[in-house]
Amino acid sequence: MALSDRLTELAKRAKEAEDRSRAAANEAREQLRSEVEGASASARKQADELAQRSATAQVKASDWWGQVQNDWAKHVATVRDNLKSFKAEQDADAAQLDADLATADANAAVDFALSAVEEAEYTVLAATLAQMDADAAAAKM
Repeated sequence: MALSDRLTELAKRAKEAEDRSRAAANEAREQLRSEVEGASASARKQADELAQRSATAQVKASDWWGQVQNDWAKHVATVRDNLKSFKAEQDADAAQLDADLATADANAAVDFALSAVEEAEYTVLAATLAQMDADAAAAKM
């Protein structure tokens, strides 16, 4: 798959997430709970696949990028653990605090994703330029 196709896939997935987020405000609580569980399973699957790809590609990838991926996986695990413990609270004040913390975590995840998109754009363009340079050098031989 071409790198530009991967960016298209990323943009499409981001739009789907945006649409689901907007629709969530109008859904019944139990329906939303079901969607949250589905999104959690999907995110967990993606994180597992990322970890697997990262382990497989670690030899080719820079140590820095591998560390970013590992740090992100740790962050995701921490957020999930926090959300599980938040669910145990029933008190209204605790529920509001949980909502505030979940919102902060969501904002942090979006900030990270935006940064990742910027980094992805840069690395795709840099990889494309590197390939062009390699092709030009090969043509001179």
